[in-house]
Amino acid sequence: MLLTLPKWFDLHTHFRQGPAMPAYVKAHRDMGCAGALAMPNTQPPVSRISGAAQSDGWSIESYSAELRAAGAGDFEQLIVPLYLTRQTTAAMIREGAASGLLRACKYYPPHGTTNAEHGMPMDDLIGGDVLRAMEEHGIVFCIHGEQHALSGPDYIDAQQNAETRFYTERMPRLLAAHPKLRIVCEHITTRTAAEFVAAAPEHVGATITPQHLLYTLGHLIQGLKYHLYCLPIVKFQDDRAALRQAVTKAGQKKYFAGTDSAPHTTKATACGCAAGCFTGGCAPQLYAMAFEEAGADLGSTEGQALLENFLCLNGPAFYGFPASEKKFQMEKAAQQMTLLETPAGPVTPLPVGMGMELTWRMVE
Repeated sequence: MLLTLPKWFDLHTHFRQGPAMPAYVKAHRDMGCAGALAMPNTQPPVSRISGAAQSDGWSIESYSAELRAAGAGDFEQLIVPLYLTRQTTAAMIREGAASGLLRACKYYPPHGTTNAEHGMPMDDLIGGDVLRAMEEHGIVFCIHGEQHALSGPDYIDAQQNAETRFYTERMPRLLAAHPKLRIVCEHITTRTAAEFVAAAPEHVGATITPQHLLYTLGHLIQGLKYHLYCLPIVKFQDDRAALRQAVTKAGQKKYFAGTDSAPHTTKATACGCAAGCFTGGCAPQLYAMAFEEAGADLGSTEGQALLENFLCLNGPAFYGFPASEKKFQMEKAAQQMTLLETPAGPVTPLPVGMGMELTWRMVE
């Protein structure tokens, strides 16, 4: 079986900084990726609009230049969001919108994931001048949707977790205060989040990662497969079923690909496990496997259309740029992934960490 699809866009991924960047970008290009939204939780963060990089932060302009030099200049689209910090002002939003450099802003819950210590509570943003300026200028608000500063039992249990609390307590208030704000609910993991997005206005969409369509908390815990550890953490079977139902609904426009691919050369550390699954080089294959597990027949025109909408079309439509006219191909055949060697050290792709063989492979 051979799948021919438009090249796709990864609208949530991490390319980090430093000498390994070219390897991470190449891994995306090698899997038919036509463009990316590159996360700004770098070291230091992307916290300004323009100008040279400084010791306390990149600008969108300077980090984009680094990415292009690392190979992202070959992408059809490259979006770098502004990391929202306490130093972000409405004037910066207006400046960025006028310059064309600013297309999206990123919310991180304080200390909620890798390099998120610069983030601020959502309560401090709702109703404020920064979000009003974003709303006025059509800047997309990319949200890591978890409530911060919770105790262990509140962070995750059978009834609720950090994500469900955020989508029931914070997101309704955000929409009420900023009804025209364009929002991407990133890497959603729960039925609560999927149903919230489905019921929200058309200018609210969501990305979903391959790991959250494939795996559950049981896969992570059974054998403690720490290469599956990411934030938000994988959830339960009911949540995975809701995500699968959302992405395989015929004609759906709200959900699209964002891998949250996050390379770590050291995954297990002395103070805990680094959060992030690396899916560079294998994300389309993993998405194809997830769609098949969800019941999509990728040998049929209907099944291929479901995957194409999610992987290739919905994201560009939401962000307002054209889908790629170039094509890539996958075939139904086994593929073994190997470690990605970089100048910073080897990175373990998720299939290697899970000890699994891909059932789809890229065709050069």
